[in-house]
Amino acid sequence: MKAIVLGVIALAFVQLSAQAQKVHFKTSSIVPAAEGTVKVSTNKDKGYNININILHLAGPQRLQPAAKTYIVWMDTEQNSTKNLGEMQSKDGFLSKTLKAYLTTTTPFKPTRIFITAEDVAAISNPHGQQVLTTRTFN
Repeated sequence: MKAIVLGVIALAFVQLSAQAQKVHFKTSSIVPAAEGTVKVSTNKDKGYNININILHLAGPQRLQPAAKTYIVWMDTEQNSTKNLGEMQSKDGFLSKTLKAYLTTTTPFKPTRIFITAEDVAAISNPHGQQVLTTRTFN
């Protein structure tokens, strides 16, 4: 009986840890209308799926100073910063909501996600201004 109870507890723990964690971006003084979320979940390869969706994100060329693109970064448990990629646009034919997204996977556990405005996408460290950030999460 004790083994069954422990098995049920272990199964519940595994199911809870596999569920996606949803974190909101903090309000930004640089792009104050922008609202977005980050969903982080584990995958079968013991990596992490990251899904980012943002509404009302002004184009980087409208910032002061202007930039060419938005790059998503993550801080990891190993105290390093990784470039997750360039935000993609979801501007629909009749849409005025300025939607952006990024979906990616990583072997590193993220502790914080942030977005910078950059002139080049293929960089290994953030150089531009930070426009959005999440709180630290685990």
